[in-house]
Amino acid sequence: MNQLKVVASILEKSALRYTPAGIPIASAVLTHTSKQEQANTQRVVEFEINAIAAGNISKRFLEIELGVVMQFTGFLSRKNRNSKSLVFHITDFETTLLD
Repeated sequence: MNQLKVVASILEKSALRYTPAGIPIASAVLTHTSKQEQANTQRVVEFEINAIAAGNISKRFLEIELGVVMQFTGFLSRKNRNSKSLVFHITDFETTLLD
């Protein structure tokens, strides 16, 4: 199974673009910071990840303000067929309450 859920905020986003088939695509960079337990110790985890939202969700995705913390759900895939870089393909998102 290839499913990713991450609580993050949008650090930067691009204007809506369209594929040759007319599918709307929204691109962004998400940023995440949390504390995770590993080997019985707390570890600070920080990362940025490239993300896209395609289709009907793309316009709603671009309406999210920068810095607003959300829970994003989707999957990982190569940026393109010949790339080793990964992109987070967002299929859903919702607001989240922080502890």
